[in-house]
Amino acid sequence: MRKRTTRTLIFLLTLLVFFGGMGAAGYFFLQGSSGPAGIGDVTLSAPTNVNDFFVSLYLESRRSDLALPAGDDPATVVFTVEPGESVGQIASRLQSEKLIRDAQLFRLYLRYAKLDSGVEAGQFTLKKTMTIPQIAQALQTGKRGDELTLTIPEGRRLEEVAALVAEQTPISATLFLSLTRDAKAWAAQYPFLAELPAGASLEGYLFPDTYQLPSDVTASDVVARMLANFDRRVTADMRDKLAAQKRTLFEAVTLASIVEREAAVANERPVIASVYLNRLNSGMALDADPTVQYGMTSIKKQPPWWPQLTLDDYRNVKSLYNTYLNPGLPPGPIASPGLASLQAAIEPAQTDFFFFRAACSHDGTHLFSKTLEEHAAKACP
Repeated sequence: MRKRTTRTLIFLLTLLVFFGGMGAAGYFFLQGSSGPAGIGDVTLSAPTNVNDFFVSLYLESRRSDLALPAGDDPATVVFTVEPGESVGQIASRLQSEKLIRDAQLFRLYLRYAKLDSGVEAGQFTLKKTMTIPQIAQALQTGKRGDELTLTIPEGRRLEEVAALVAEQTPISATLFLSLTRDAKAWAAQYPFLAELPAGASLEGYLFPDTYQLPSDVTASDVVARMLANFDRRVTADMRDKLAAQKRTLFEAVTLASIVEREAAVANERPVIASVYLNRLNSGMALDADPTVQYGMTSIKKQPPWWPQLTLDDYRNVKSLYNTYLNPGLPPGPIASPGLASLQAAIEPAQTDFFFFRAACSHDGTHLFSKTLEEHAAKACP
């Protein structure tokens, strides 16, 4: 009898401690706005079950960390949540990109605040000056406001990209272009731009894709999203393959931009890339028509941006981009290549072709040749 009474008292004391703790935690959490300066904006609801009780105690002990931003850089960072990505994976990437300090704290806060199920796939504009609760809210369904859809096709030069941005968003083409003229201004945020020569623009690096944008998006945010997308799509494996070939990413993007303008059929991209690399490796002129078009319209500074060329243009367009007159690659990319063209430039087909011309079927395909004589013999009647 005495043992049963003792067990009952222990059980009652345990309940008293538990519910007392729950009440205390609830009080502290609901009183979050009266906390120390700088952390008072973190307000957490009271725990509702045993599991939440222990999590609530931990979060209460880390209240100051919840309200402490990961950094003081106010620049916007484009963060992409992939479809099917887990909260744990998202938290780990947020920490690796220095947007949060503690991935585990972020995961626990999301779970306790019942926000983990609301994280959705998409691109989000975040800042290192945001707290964990602010980032958690930014990733929620319905927190992005009205959206704009911006579609940039492959193979467009900067002026064309700016015009498309102006057509599909409230951003002016002039403002957008002004932010893309100096690549070095973005190099601190996107280190892959550091290898670009002085005076280079972002030509070739504004990744063509469809972007979902908030209605109040800024020109700087759009540029940042495109550069972040490029950085994500050009994988570490792709960059390692370039390094093994002793080629730079800048050279690959330049070649890919030419391939993008030449290729109309997907499976020909690696073959066209091989032709240009064979010419470069043998010391031949690149003789790429799109570079002449780019040089011509860069001088005229007005559309049409890809005009039909005449025989005189090959000799008379006095531009470093005229690869009929200047050896090697042009000074830089001539348009924004898509992923397939980038892959073709990095992993070209292995061929002995030095020449190609449009097929007489006019279906976008090309005829490839090893010699000039073979190339001439394939001319359309």
